[in-house]
Amino acid sequence: MESASGLRMNLSFQRRNSPTVFAAAVLFALWCPAIWAQAPFDTDDTNVAARGKWHLEANNEYDVLQASSFPSERQNTANFKVSYGIWDNLEVGFDNQLIGIYNAAAPGVPRTAFGYGDIDLSVKWHFYKENGGSWLPSLGASFNLELPTGDERKQLGSGIIDYYLNTMAQKALTEKTTLRLNGGLYFAGNTETGVVGIKTHKGVVYTGSISLVRDFTKKLDLGVELFGAVSKNFDLGRGQLQTQVGGNYHITDKLSIDFGVITGFYQSSPRVGPVIGFSKDF
Repeated sequence: MESASGLRMNLSFQRRNSPTVFAAAVLFALWCPAIWAQAPFDTDDTNVAARGKWHLEANNEYDVLQASSFPSERQNTANFKVSYGIWDNLEVGFDNQLIGIYNAAAPGVPRTAFGYGDIDLSVKWHFYKENGGSWLPSLGASFNLELPTGDERKQLGSGIIDYYLNTMAQKALTEKTTLRLNGGLYFAGNTETGVVGIKTHKGVVYTGSISLVRDFTKKLDLGVELFGAVSKNFDLGRGQLQTQVGGNYHITDKLSIDFGVITGFYQSSPRVGPVIGFSKDF
């Protein structure tokens, strides 16, 4: 499931460096006192497209993969998502991706695989808006149905239907600082996009993420995110855990350039890689 959310390129870290990286991410988050939309982060916001309006997000992510993904070494994912406001505080969406997988020389494995991934259909509801005089955050929820349209033989698709429910909370800590929390559940399916993500055909997958973003200028937002996913047996070594530092540069009120850098840990995350893309309201 692609969510969320540019061109990602992670620097290579050994697992023993993970505590240092996570500590640095937490310190950065505490220092960063918001992005107008969730891109480039996987952590979704509660905002939806205005009624009768369109929202487009497109990005490219280039991942250096974990050694456990061998013979697959690198993956490029060009993702595009379109949302439309069908009612006040309610939108429907569609997204897909072009995936390129680059493999080492190995018997029976093509050096490259290229094609469309799995199609994702979604509905998102912003059911509670934050009141400046209350401690309660803005709240929302989304439901995604991902269809197995990608070629499973080439690892472009998961080969199964995914059912995913995600909940979002968003709180303005200050005039320029926004905190976002997500908690999700795959009732069936997995988080796999190409060779990135948890690969399971049965059972439940749990996801969670947190992001903190600050408006540094009227045009520039920067923030940090921690995202994780684990299957029902809670095997962390096969789970997904990654940090991202990124932001947006707003060219106009309705157009932004989105960028980020991810560092991943454990089998189901990319090892390293950048994100570059754009978001546009119509």
